Amino acid sequence: MTKQMLEAPADLHPDQGSDIEVESMQGGGLYEPTALHLRIGGMHCSACAVRIEKAVGRLPGVLQSAVSYASRSAWIVYWPDQVTETAIHATIRKLGFHCVSGTNSAFDERERRMLLTRVLLSVLFTVPLLLPMAHHYEALSFIPIPTWLMNGWVQLALATVIQFVPAAPFYYGAYYAIKQKSANMDVLVVTGTTAAYLYSHYMMFHGGANGLYFETSAVVITAVLIGKWIEATAAGRTAAELSGYTALQPRTAIIVRGETTAEIAADALTPGDRVVVAPGERFPADGTLWSDDAETDESLLTGESRSVLKKQGDKVYAGSMNLRNSVIVIVESSGSSTALFRLNAMMREALASKTSIQRKADALAGIFVPIMLMLAAITFVINYFWWTGYQSEASFLRALAVLLAACPCALGLATPLSLAAAAAATAKRGVVIKQADALELLARLKTVVFDKTGTLTEGRAEVSAVYSPVVHSAALLRLAAAAEANASHPFASAVRSAAAKSSGDRGSGYGTRPSRAHRLDLTSYASANLNGRNIVVGGYDLVKERGWSISEEIRGFAEERERKGDTIWYVFDEAHCAGAIALTDTIRPEAAAAVASLRRLGIRVLLASGDRAAAVNAVSAKVRIHEAHASLKPEQKLALIRSLQQARGAVAMVGDGWNDAPALAAADVGFAIGGGADAAMGAGQVALVHGRLTGVADTLMASRHAMRNVRQNLALAFIYNAAVIPSAVIGKLEPWMAGTAMALSSLSVVSNAIRLRWKLRMIGQ
Repeated sequence: MTKQMLEAPADLHPDQGSDIEVESMQGGGLYEPTALHLRIGGMHCSACAVRIEKAVGRLPGVLQSAVSYASRSAWIVYWPDQVTETAIHATIRKLGFHCVSGTNSAFDERERRMLLTRVLLSVLFTVPLLLPMAHHYEALSFIPIPTWLMNGWVQLALATVIQFVPAAPFYYGAYYAIKQKSANMDVLVVTGTTAAYLYSHYMMFHGGANGLYFETSAVVITAVLIGKWIEATAAGRTAAELSGYTALQPRTAIIVRGETTAEIAADALTPGDRVVVAPGERFPADGTLWSDDAETDESLLTGESRSVLKKQGDKVYAGSMNLRNSVIVIVESSGSSTALFRLNAMMREALASKTSIQRKADALAGIFVPIMLMLAAITFVINYFWWTGYQSEASFLRALAVLLAACPCALGLATPLSLAAAAAATAKRGVVIKQADALELLARLKTVVFDKTGTLTEGRAEVSAVYSPVVHSAALLRLAAAAEANASHPFASAVRSAAAKSSGDRGSGYGTRPSRAHRLDLTSYASANLNGRNIVVGGYDLVKERGWSISEEIRGFAEERERKGDTIWYVFDEAHCAGAIALTDTIRPEAAAAVASLRRLGIRVLLASGDRAAAVNAVSAKVRIHEAHASLKPEQKLALIRSLQQARGAVAMVGDGWNDAPALAAADVGFAIGGGADAAMGAGQVALVHGRLTGVADTLMASRHAMRNVRQNLALAFIYNAAVIPSAVIGKLEPWMAGTAMALSSLSVVSNAIRLRWKLRMIGQ
């Protein structure tokens, strides 16, 4: 039974928690929610996505449903004992769409190839219809036009092929939309082009060769298809950038069994297996290095181009490359349990999630088509009875122009393409944006709060000094290690390591294993019962909480080390302070530059730590943070975040997740930071996988550029509608011109999003 934690799209059910535990079932047992990623074909506008989202969301057992038109993907979370994946697929097919599970490059390529075929066929038959129009313009009158192209029957034949071959999917889409009592872009295209085609068909038999508008329907269909192909190409490129990670994970692995080796499927690896990885090959699973040393390329996961030196016992990740020497790795997780797979899942989920702006745009797109159909009917009535004086042809053409000008495509593409470009750009730098809402919130950010230990510092502490007036320093370390035996805090690891070095082994103290050991983050202490004695290790807050006393000698040692930036842990033996341990943690080399970058962006930067004031002030001075808060418990950090939100607006919290989870959750945007890919699995909406603090400013800049691009796209969409539709109503636009303008509006939005992609490449360079 394989479990993984997946972040749910924030736009779906805000009242639910953001973490959804997903369990793939391999037989009976307790069912838990399952996440399903789909690639969807046949969508023509954001109204299609909204229709799928609603239909799937109504299925019993579906907890969450998010469909993105821009990425042609869906993210669905459901109870497998109430609804099956087959039923979800069937529901989507009933709506007139087709889908496939997972990331399927062949599926995407087939969709684009079919669309390109339709485009080429439509262009091939449209050009002969456009040539006779050259004589309508004096500047083009020199172009020789074959007389047979002027024949109405030839035009009818050419238009018929276009109308019912490359445009056939529009009819299918319109049929299924109307069947579901909905309306989408297909309804507009089919209504407008069919009206122009049938009107020209009628004039062929009743009005002669004059008044034919076959080229109108042909040009509109061709323009729409070209726009769809450009959209699909841009969406496919973005989806490939965001979800192509698992393609680099090897399908097979060389496993060591006794004295022999064998090649097996990488998914079949189990914890404890030993695999051989040759130089130039990628690791097939997450694990620990069994060989003495290795050099790896982890840029796929971290965005860091420099090679990483590994020694025995260090962790290696699936998808990263072994650069030299054959090595042996002990497998810890494989298949869908690897960090690479989980990162890929979070990126796909982020691509399907939506910002509040996008949700509003989708809602508008859902009612836009019916409104435009009504406006076209009103246009015909007003023109026929008032403006044109009962001229049915002129009134019809104006109503037709309104239909052909109106399309919600540009509106639906305005937000997701820009956000996807930003997510792809940050992912290449080792920053995983789990929720699309985070990008929108980051653009409004006013304040960033940093944790100290493991965030501004490396999180790899060392014991720098030990003071014990009664027992030997090695004995004090063994007592502390006993209390910290099962603690996961980085400082606990440092104490255990120092104790092992001092005693020459990894004993817990006095040769006896402690009967109980735990660390409580809310009270910041650890304790153990050792040979009937209660050993407690903690900071100064523990001393105040318990009312215990500390000798002047120990207090003096602590104050001196704190002024140097060290953290002090006191060791108590039956409420008597046996000594103190000073722990030092190296400040990240890029910390000061990261703070300076944020300040240049107009961001207020604070430091909030549970450490003592002297240590906190020493670190804040080195990284040039002018506002520092010390001795904060987790609940006090939470209160600080909320007070800053009330006073200044949006606040981001950057923490390593050890005791920052409440603050990370309360912040408008939480950055989870750490070394290695496991950082992305922690709390927060954004994960700094590589652990570089400069990623905070880079992501903030990317969000600002992206949201500016979104606003530009929305402005383009609304300005287009505000200018073109009224012009169509009063007869200033020919129908073919209105239809072409509709396609150009989508093209302008796609082009602006592509421009953003180029701009984002410069961030951080």
